[in-house]
This record gives sequence, C-alpha cells and structure tokens, in this order.
Amino acid sequence: MAAESTLNSSSNLRIIVQKNPSESQLSELGIKSWPKWGCSPGKYQLKFDARETCYLLRGKVKVYPKNSSEVVEFGAGDLVIIPKGLSCTWDVSVSVDKHYKFDATSPSSSSS
Repeated sequence: MAAESTLNSSSNLRIIVQKNPSESQLSELGIKSWPKWGCSPGKYQLKFDARETCYLLRGKVKVYPKNSSEVVEFGAGDLVIIPKGLSCTWDVSVSVDKHYKFDATSPSSSSS
C-alpha cells in the first residue's frame, strides 16, 4: 500500500476528457464490445480502484474530485479517462448510459 501513496495526491489524478472522438478511434478501441453501465440522475460517491476509460452514449455529469476545487464536466459523445485511485463525487444531471473498460494493468507491467 505504501508504494501507492503518491497516487493519493489529487494533482496527479487528472480526468481526461476528449470531446467527440472520431468513429475510427472508437472502432479502434473496440468500444461497442465493452460492457455498458447506466445510472439515473443523482449524486454518487465513487472511488476508482483501476483506470477506467468510458464513452458516454448519453448523459451529463459534473465530477468533483476529492480534495480538489476542480470540477470536470462531460456528457454524451465524450471519451473519458478516469485515473486509478481517484475518489470523487459524480453529480449526474441527465441519466448516463456509457460503455466502459477498466485497465487492470499495474505500473510494473507497462511493457507493450
């Protein structure tokens, strides 16, 4: 556990949002074969134990990372990468329907 202490610094845990990725990029990632998840409007406390890449088919979300004043917004058509170790609150204003994939690789197996 101590080896992951650097991950607890919220400055290292950036959510990456790519607006309207191309169809070729989506098909290269194989997004349509990923599992689907959805939720209704509301506030959700989440902790990500693995890096998640997701593509929103519909919805609108504001994410409030813990220990940060930053707010990240994304919605339908966005490709989002959420870092491992992030604790946050999702404020969902429009029901979410998304494809998602967890990256189970650890830093020690970074060889391609």
